[in-house]
Amino acid sequence: MDKIKDTRSFMRITHRYLGYFMAGIMVIYALSGILLIYRDTDFLKQEKKYEKTIAKELDDKAIEKELKLKNFEVTKKEGTVSYFKEGTYNSATGETKYSKMELPLVLDKMAKLHKSKSADNLSPLNAFFGICLFFFVISSFWMFNPKSKPFKRGIKFTIAGIVLAIVLIFI
Repeated sequence: MDKIKDTRSFMRITHRYLGYFMAGIMVIYALSGILLIYRDTDFLKQEKKYEKTIAKELDDKAIEKELKLKNFEVTKKEGTVSYFKEGTYNSATGETKYSKMELPLVLDKMAKLHKSKSADNLSPLNAFFGICLFFFVISSFWMFNPKSKPFKRGIKFTIAGIVLAIVLIFI
């Protein structure tokens, strides 16, 4: 392995090999991030039909919570059957038939990378990924001599990136 002589060589060597190690993870995060941009559309989603029995005599809010449907709204009721955009619910039997637009299994798992919470199994991977990205940002300033033209140009690009991010946050 390469010899670490000073902070600059440490940053360069660590940046290089951590970058190679993280390349596969970054590809998956990049693709799943792009998927999440279109999560409010049916892009790449397929309709899946469900039939299941849930508790009887549920109100609209309880049905929405039980079925995990967004923007749930009962459109009409006929006797014990409630009709909603995605399907039907029989309050006497608890029989429910509905459909959902969902990503295929692999794409769904990828999208869940970005949505994991601290209690999820993926949270250590997300924390590691964030720490690595932060390290890449910091270590990139050791790639060139501070007196060199590429470094000075890089600082200008960094400032431009910060300004752009701030502007986009407040738009």
